[in-house]
Amino acid sequence: MAYAPSLKPNTRIDVADILRGIAIGGIVLIHFIEQLNFYEFPEASNKFMAALNDGVWKNTFFLLASKMYAIFSMLFGLSFFIQHDNQAQQGKDFRLRFLWRMVLLFLFGLFDLVFYNGDILTVYAVCGVLVVPFIRANNKVLVAAMIFFALQPIELFYIVKGLIDPTTEALNLGSKELFAAIKPAQSSGSFIDVMLANLRYGSLVNFTWAIEHGRMTQTIFLFLLGIYLGRKRLFYDEGNNVEVWKKVIVAALCAFFFLLPLSQGAKELRGDGCAYKSLYELLNMWKNLSMTMFYVSGVVLLYYRTSARNFLAKIAPYGKMSLTNYLLQSIIGGFVFYNWGLGMFRHSGHASSFLMGMVCVALQYAFSRWWLSRYSHGPFEMVWRKLTWIGKK
Repeated sequence: MAYAPSLKPNTRIDVADILRGIAIGGIVLIHFIEQLNFYEFPEASNKFMAALNDGVWKNTFFLLASKMYAIFSMLFGLSFFIQHDNQAQQGKDFRLRFLWRMVLLFLFGLFDLVFYNGDILTVYAVCGVLVVPFIRANNKVLVAAMIFFALQPIELFYIVKGLIDPTTEALNLGSKELFAAIKPAQSSGSFIDVMLANLRYGSLVNFTWAIEHGRMTQTIFLFLLGIYLGRKRLFYDEGNNVEVWKKVIVAALCAFFFLLPLSQGAKELRGDGCAYKSLYELLNMWKNLSMTMFYVSGVVLLYYRTSARNFLAKIAPYGKMSLTNYLLQSIIGGFVFYNWGLGMFRHSGHASSFLMGMVCVALQYAFSRWWLSRYSHGPFEMVWRKLTWIGKK
């Protein structure tokens, strides 16, 4: 069936704002225990603190790492669908405007790089351009593209190549060396030093790391998944959508318990060659995706069918300002951890960094509620929206 705009209005999806808020909060916590990609931590003062730091690190990464980013990415695709479909319903083509929107997002990413070398906005902007050809594809083509990218083709290639030729080396585009080139500025440089190092190496770090670890192809898959879920209107409480999400949560749990031991086994074999390292990357991505879908379906079901709805609704303001809060965490985190600010990387272990991340989330949440009580959009969201439609009456 050829592409056609939907026949129903795309009203604001509150549960998507809630999921976006959960995702950005989780991203902040991950970034803070990583000390914004500094990755050198002071020795714990005693055995208790060492055990606490280890527990915080392992559990935070297990529960949040890659899952929060995946939710954020999927909702990016959903937003693209809604914006495109709203214009298509009026007989207008949003694709060129969206490409301009990605140029703006890339510029926001460069601004983010001034403070934090782990920016994802530049990667999102490039991946956003790559999914534009699929926004008007029929569902069969869209699903086929989703399957292709979900299968992690780069990892599959290196698994096969590594099995055929055991001397094959894992894909290495130099991300470790690029990270190392930035570190002196973080540890002993001024704000200007950090800015120059990040702008010089930051984008290269993010793109090389994303390609090396399967993040690039997974991001494209998640964008396409968001578009597909938008077409199916699964985030609305209508039809048999709740029953679909019940099936998703069961399937996600089954996939997780199947993939967890496989990924752990592959992790132990990573040193045995390229094939096993790539196999671990692939299985770990799939395991994280199963956890992501468990989280998403769980929140949707709680919101639409339980008394938790009122509590979850309180998260929405934080999600509505996700771009602003993402950029603010880079500014705040850079000041807290790097040498040009408080230099807390010298003193803060995983547990205390996690607590500081929670304080950051709490302050951002309070700011979001205050701001949205006065304005319809967050500050950076407002700028992005106005520049998106520049030149249009």
